[in-house]
Amino acid sequence: MRLVLVGAGHAHLHLLARAGTLRSSGLDVTLVAPATFDYSGLASGVLSGALASSAARIDVSKLAERQGVTHLPTRIELVDLAGRTVVTADGEAVPFDLLSFNVGSTVSDPAGLAAASEVWPVKPLSRLFELQSQLGASLNAGARTPAIVVVGGGQTGFEIAAALAGLCARHGRMADVTVVSRGRARWAPPAALADLTQGLARRGVRVIEGEAVARDAGLCRLADGRSLPCDMLILAGGLVAPPLIKGLGLPTDEAGRLRVTPSLHAPDDPDVFAAGDCAVIEGAARPPAGVFGVRAAPILAANLIARARGAPLRAYDPQRRWLSIMDLGDGTGLALRGGLWWRGRTALWLKRRLDLGFVAKARSLRPDA
Repeated sequence: MRLVLVGAGHAHLHLLARAGTLRSSGLDVTLVAPATFDYSGLASGVLSGALASSAARIDVSKLAERQGVTHLPTRIELVDLAGRTVVTADGEAVPFDLLSFNVGSTVSDPAGLAAASEVWPVKPLSRLFELQSQLGASLNAGARTPAIVVVGGGQTGFEIAAALAGLCARHGRMADVTVVSRGRARWAPPAALADLTQGLARRGVRVIEGEAVARDAGLCRLADGRSLPCDMLILAGGLVAPPLIKGLGLPTDEAGRLRVTPSLHAPDDPDVFAAGDCAVIEGAARPPAGVFGVRAAPILAANLIARARGAPLRAYDPQRRWLSIMDLGDGTGLALRGGLWWRGRTALWLKRRLDLGFVAKARSLRPDA
């Protein structure tokens, strides 16, 4: 059976590690994904200047070659489910029997702000790395500290703001960052949010409630008529699935994520699988987080093999509590798990150990058969 993997996220990196087993199960594997993968867990470390961009980058082409997997370093433009074919940006039609998506997420931009100048969405991560390079060079040259507005009061927005404050501090500057949240932040225990907000305020980051609706030269305009000084605008609002998923014509949720069964395939098409940020399990919705792609990966591999063999599929039951650690850009981290939290250097040490370990493991993949 011809298996086409679209995207090289956490789950599909695991499938590359199992390429030999997939082949021995009767699956001919083709991967359609960019030549490199930037690991999201290290993105804030790169943005703050604590890590080089190379620390977060995985050479997908090299891994695919090492594992004997056909790799097309491009993107999918069209999926023809009826004809069982995907069409790449290069115009190549690739037939499939089984299809799996692990394409991550993109940033919601209902006001169309991304079309303006000096606007930086947090996805793809390569844009964040470009921002770090440009801002770092400007500060290093002695330019004034820019007024930066971060749109999004979720965990991502706070972490990006903290990383920017860290980058400014590395150049001996106090940050001038405003986080614009559409409502009161509720993604962490109140005590943790209060501690985080107070700590960020001491570093030049303020948090206000509002809705960004327009970007003018040097300004960010809010829905209530206020205007904020803004040299750089960062879009870090809600994450949604890439348009490719909506274009499948299969059921999705309000964020455009493909609805899948606990066995990780679309209810209306048992040959279409998905995992990670671009999918949502019916009856077990979870926020976008890399941990779910990692934990779903072995189930995805087992079920693709089972599908090829005509065997029963397994169910994935995502955990109800999970560890999330934010890099605060000042040598400390904020760890969250359910109602528990702690902030300090040990939290960041643990995050680095986990994230750098994941990248090292991915880079060192060897054929399994």
